[in-house]
Amino acid sequence: MKVLKLSAQGLPQSWISMEQAVVHYASDEVRWESGGEVAVFRGGHNAITGIQSVIRVNSIIGTRGVPRINPFNLRPTLTNAKLFVRDRNVCAYCGDHFHETELTREHIIPFAQKGVDTWMNVVTACRPCNHRKSHRTPEQAHMPLLYAPYVPSLWEDFILRNRRILADQMEFLMSHVPRSSRLLM
Repeated sequence: MKVLKLSAQGLPQSWISMEQAVVHYASDEVRWESGGEVAVFRGGHNAITGIQSVIRVNSIIGTRGVPRINPFNLRPTLTNAKLFVRDRNVCAYCGDHFHETELTREHIIPFAQKGVDTWMNVVTACRPCNHRKSHRTPEQAHMPLLYAPYVPSLWEDFILRNRRILADQMEFLMSHVPRSSRLLM
């Protein structure tokens, strides 16, 4: 289970482990919390008061400080796993739904025609359609795209990169996803 770490302003920073979250709590870097409590860590007892230290970790934390990088300038990394989720495991050519093991990253403009490996030039395709299209463009292969590619937003990227998102984390992230997102369909 991961904790969603946000900046104090509420912008997603990273998915962190429970241990990393505890370090933020112990260092007094957590400015606010959201979501539900997901873990309780108990430490030693204070020699003077005898009180045991306890750190309660929430599923979403806002940490102090301003990010050094403007997150809106970041381009999400392209992976097959994220691509398949973006495209909802649907082949862009035949429209059928497949298990991820039956899917491929398909380049709209193929490498053989100077195509590049970017979000805007790739779609999800089943193996038979990818093989049939081969090194041609969709127009050359007479295989029109059923949907258009797009670059995921910062919020969508955080959803795409984690398979085990808690309900409160998903609700928080989905509330910031653009209305045009394929993740809302």
